[in-house]
Amino acid sequence: MSDHDDGADLQPLPRTSFVWVLLVVLAMGALGFGLYSYYDHLEHGFIVSAMRNPGQGGGAWGMSILFYVFFVGVSFAGIVVAALCRLFDIQVLKPITRLAELLTITSLIAGACAVLSDLGRPLDGLIKLPRFANPNSPFFGTFTLVVSGYLFASVVYFFLSARADAAGTARTTRRGRLLYRLWASGWRGTPAQSARHHRVSYWLALTILPLLVIAHSTLGFIFGIQSGRPGWYSALQAPSFVVMAGVSGIGMLILVVAGIRRLLGLHDRIPDASIRWLGNLLWVLAAIYLYFMLVEELTATYAAPAADRHVAHEVLSGAFAQLFWITVGGLLLAFLIPFILYLRKQTSVGWLVVASLAANVAAVLKRFLLVVPSQTHGALTPIEGPRMYEPTWAEYGVVVGLFGLVALAILVFVRVFPIVPSAHTTTDAPKPPRDVLRTVLTATTAAVALALIAVGLSDSFRLFSGHEVDPRIPYSPVLFATGVIVLFLSAVVYELVPDRVLEVLPATPSAIATAPEPGISTSSTSTEGSHS
Repeated sequence: MSDHDDGADLQPLPRTSFVWVLLVVLAMGALGFGLYSYYDHLEHGFIVSAMRNPGQGGGAWGMSILFYVFFVGVSFAGIVVAALCRLFDIQVLKPITRLAELLTITSLIAGACAVLSDLGRPLDGLIKLPRFANPNSPFFGTFTLVVSGYLFASVVYFFLSARADAAGTARTTRRGRLLYRLWASGWRGTPAQSARHHRVSYWLALTILPLLVIAHSTLGFIFGIQSGRPGWYSALQAPSFVVMAGVSGIGMLILVVAGIRRLLGLHDRIPDASIRWLGNLLWVLAAIYLYFMLVEELTATYAAPAADRHVAHEVLSGAFAQLFWITVGGLLLAFLIPFILYLRKQTSVGWLVVASLAANVAAVLKRFLLVVPSQTHGALTPIEGPRMYEPTWAEYGVVVGLFGLVALAILVFVRVFPIVPSAHTTTDAPKPPRDVLRTVLTATTAAVALALIAVGLSDSFRLFSGHEVDPRIPYSPVLFATGVIVLFLSAVVYELVPDRVLEVLPATPSAIATAPEPGISTSSTSTEGSHS
């Protein structure tokens, strides 16, 4: 099966509207406020925040770590939706796959910025983490799998999946034509190109899904394996992180899809059925997470050690009870609203937006209940000063800036690139002829990647260091991360190596009449196989 141009449905870029300009100005203002707040951190130190050293009241981790976990969780849903759509050919999801992929990439960038805002000396951290990271710590997986592997895999998937529309846009617009041609990278929509992309997108989707589970489980391990931290030490942390990532991510995706559809007037391109499908996924994940919360609280309050019971009681009926029950209420709304719509076989985008807002409020508060109580009320040593963490305006400002960054990136992208994949047909196409050069280059790239992964990971474990504490090879964690990146880059090599024999366009009158120059698609650009 292969996807090729059908001569139908390349959507023109939207015109600049007053509402779009207003939203861009607001997003830029939010980003500017966030940058000013971060500068305040750098200029005066973390005394401007409510974070304090362990044993001195407050918490060493605060809003930055909270929203790092939140944004990485949001990123989970976007690429999962695109991958599931490709693997199982979910037709109803195809119109929203590109927006889902874009949400993943922007959220991951915001999450990385949140980590930097938590470092008192960010440049020092950026140098020492790549030099000395140790796989024995779950932070190693956060650095290598989330920031490098997860982000780069999403970028590769996004780049390859949009080549067809980039080629079509290059032909229909003059502004930025060179950039569109570079993105298209010689796409002509021939059967051989389509067949290769169909194959590459399938294997990328199949590879990305387990990588996502591993990456989000690693975030859970950061908390779950700390046996000296009452309230964190739990085998449920890893699966809970994966499920809550789905809840917050699907909820945010519904909000973004509904908002962009209304802003650009894409009701005919993005049907209600697409949002209804996301709503059904939302109530399933919310129900699973409610079950996890019930099991976790019952275990902690019934048979846990004294310190864990103390933290659980503070969450259920003590200092954090109000936030906890708001979280439960938000998750119940995220479950009940789409579930009732499912039972009644109805679609209400408005009510699904309400459920999605409730899901994200619950996700933020649950992250707060995860990060803070264990630090303020779960310490095993005496704490001086007040046992509470109340964020300051500077911390809120950084969070506002992160949301502004994500919003600005999405708003600018939808203005300069088709956000809904163009329509296409799927027909039988002959298998492309064997290309020895393409195979050799791809295999060589993959072999180099695997060698970098093996050497970098081995030395990061200090297998070559003997009794030395530091790795023997300088920046060996970077070698491992580079190997992960190059491994996904092999998919780009396989798809973009030029054909040594000129491919013949489909022998149809319309194809012959509209044969484009090399590197530029016809106006009937097809969507990519990754959205199948």
